[in-house]
Amino acid sequence: MLPFIALAGISKRFGGVHAIEGIDFDVRAGEVHALVGENGAGKSTLMRVIGGGHQADAGTIKVEGREITFRNPHASLAEGIAVIHQETALAPTLSVAENVFLGAMPAVIDWRALRAKARALIESLGFEIDPAALVETMSAAQCQVIEIAKALSGTLKLLVLDEPTAALAPSDANRLLDIVRDLRARGVGIVYISHRLEEVFAIADRITVLKDGKRVDTVAPGDITRDELIRKMVGRPLSVLFPERHAALGADVLKVEGLTRGRAVQDVSFSLRAGEVVGLGGLIGSGRTEVARLIFGADQRDAGRIELKSKTLNARSPMAAVRAGIGFVPEDRKGQGAVLAMPIRINATLASLDSVSGPFGWLAFRRERASVAKLMESLRIKARSMDADVSTLSGGNQQKVVLAKWFHADGDLIILDEPTRGVDVGAKVEIYTLVNQLAERGKAVLVISSDHQELMDLCDRILVMGEGRIRGQLNPDDYSEERILALSLQREAGEATSLTHTHAEMTS
Repeated sequence: MLPFIALAGISKRFGGVHAIEGIDFDVRAGEVHALVGENGAGKSTLMRVIGGGHQADAGTIKVEGREITFRNPHASLAEGIAVIHQETALAPTLSVAENVFLGAMPAVIDWRALRAKARALIESLGFEIDPAALVETMSAAQCQVIEIAKALSGTLKLLVLDEPTAALAPSDANRLLDIVRDLRARGVGIVYISHRLEEVFAIADRITVLKDGKRVDTVAPGDITRDELIRKMVGRPLSVLFPERHAALGADVLKVEGLTRGRAVQDVSFSLRAGEVVGLGGLIGSGRTEVARLIFGADQRDAGRIELKSKTLNARSPMAAVRAGIGFVPEDRKGQGAVLAMPIRINATLASLDSVSGPFGWLAFRRERASVAKLMESLRIKARSMDADVSTLSGGNQQKVVLAKWFHADGDLIILDEPTRGVDVGAKVEIYTLVNQLAERGKAVLVISSDHQELMDLCDRILVMGEGRIRGQLNPDDYSEERILALSLQREAGEATSLTHTHAEMTS
């Protein structure tokens, strides 16, 4: 069958560096073709060539057998190709409906009809979002849904999805996969880029592996195992995705009792010990991040008590929390975790400037550079130098710079919110190793994640939240995705009750 789009010998240079070289890639109508590889493998460059954002230096592109050159994204859109980037490109001060139909607005607008069409598109994705609401009020997950609805608003023949489920909870991600299957059944070709290999195996008809800008192989999911695919991606066997941890548990570092803020967080109690990694699971909107923000002083609690190393903590700002010994790696590393326009060396020492300053507060450059060099080596941060801006790094290395900041600050409690979102499998292993190192240094680590497998393999126990409350605790012998979901949704009341510990048990 003639592919809808066929790329042959595609190469693209930036300066003297080949981003992609001699790549052959095609997608058939009614097919999901997954594109996998580490960060920096060339996936984004190839995607932008398909979407008209980059023009290839060599090679040809054929659409339905016709050789064509995409001079800009509009030329690609005219052929029925829509690209959904991981970083959403919505207008925050416009409504949801305006964003969905942006670029195709009629001269005279029937607002009721426009909103009705937008609502229908969004509901076809399995979500309910007010089409009259401003995008700036939407969550990251809702923005992703709006982007997909926008792509579906025109004539669609090929949809390119870059990490479409990165900001979605597992239940929402499953609904999105159902939409992808429906589009495939209607004859739409789909390029599916994801670091979540379980999704790739669940949805893809073919998988193409890129490494260092070159195509390694194209395989059918049934002809390769997950370990073999990882080996092709990283160029080496990964015998253990989640490295073993050897940490001795110590005294309580954190105690939270009756933590409350409106309806977002209600009567939350738990504890963390030195050397312990505790997971905080639940669906998006369950209150996980809100709990972290209360502990870190980013929001103020209505009620409740927080103890850090047996002393009452009344941090009314993140700065006060940092001084008390708390570190926080936020979900949005680009917007909140790092200053992208500043060098690695500044970001890595930002939370503990006293340690790299002289007696009168002047920056001690030699001490700063020595500290950052040690951090970059121990955390294996890949960059041309410590003076490189964080914006020039891959997602995994950006995340490691944020972690370096808290390694350097050397606090007692580290909170990690979605620590591996949007990073490749090789970087995930390195981040898991860093989490283990923190625990082995006697730190208490709280991990918030929508990836249930990550929670089960990384954490000593898992607290599951739902509607602002902790609905239960799971110990390793109880771990399963079904039990995490049962607690978060309270669908199986009997099991949920048996797995739920009292506050006394959970803080003892």
